[in-house]
Amino acid sequence: MSDAASSFYDQVGGHELFARLVHVFYRAVREDAVLAPMYPQDDFDGAERRLCMFLEQYWGGPTTYSQERGHPRLRMRHVPYHVNPDARDRWLSHMRTALDELQLSPLHDTALWDYLQRAAHSLVNTFDPTPERTPKESS
Repeated sequence: MSDAASSFYDQVGGHELFARLVHVFYRAVREDAVLAPMYPQDDFDGAERRLCMFLEQYWGGPTTYSQERGHPRLRMRHVPYHVNPDARDRWLSHMRTALDELQLSPLHDTALWDYLQRAAHSLVNTFDPTPERTPKESS
């Protein structure tokens, strides 16, 4: 298969790259005063695995996420969480830092960053600065 015909997932290095991206991202999230409380404190590894599977599937890798969890339904899965612009911006900041560590080609970096920004903006579900909801399910 030529590079032109391979998936984004394959072009950037497959599982190893996405696992590294998500691991670096969650390393920062665990220390973030706003984001960390949104995650089950006893299941950061599970959250890391789920995000990795989701991103891999989205970018043309294995469909493990859907096989295990069904349709991604990102907005629905994030409704229980207080995703305001501050949370979005913090999420994006940590993701940008993680993405920078990967040193992807400009084309791949731009494509992935564009998607991550659009996804993060679409998940904002409140403009209230204070949390009102408690997470019921991990995403």
